[in-house]
Amino acid sequence: QVQLEESGGGSVQAEGSLRLSCVVSGISTSTHCMAWFYQSPDKGREGVAAIRTDGTTQYRESVKGRFTISKDNGANTLYLQMNSLKPEDTAMYYCAARSSDYCTALSLGDEYNYWGQGTQVTVSS
Repeated sequence: QVQLEESGGGSVQAEGSLRLSCVVSGISTSTHCMAWFYQSPDKGREGVAAIRTDGTTQYRESVKGRFTISKDNGANTLYLQMNSLKPEDTAMYYCAARSSDYCTALSLGDEYNYWGQGTQVTVSS
C-alpha cells in the first residue's frame, strides 16, 4: 500500500519560513519523480516544485529563489523549504509521486500516480 504523509504546515506571518515534509511508504523516492502542489479555492491545483530521480529540480516562477525542494532517499522523505513566505502562498500543500524518471513542476498533476492528504499553509500579512 502506497502512502504519502505530509506534515509541517501551519500559520506564519509574511516573510516567515516553514519546512514541509512528506514521508513516503510503499514506493521509493529514488525511483519516482516527486513534487509539491498547492491548491486553493481561487487558484485550483498547481505544481510548485518537482525533483526528478536524478535530482534535477524545477520550480514555478513565483516561488523561485524562495522555495527549495529536496529529498532524502535513505529516509524516503520529500521536503519543501519555504522562505520569505507571502500571503499568496496560502494554500493546501500536497506531495505527489509519479512512476517515471521525468516530471515537471509546470503541471496540474493529472500525470501523478500517488498523492498525500495535504497540509495547510496560511500566511498572514
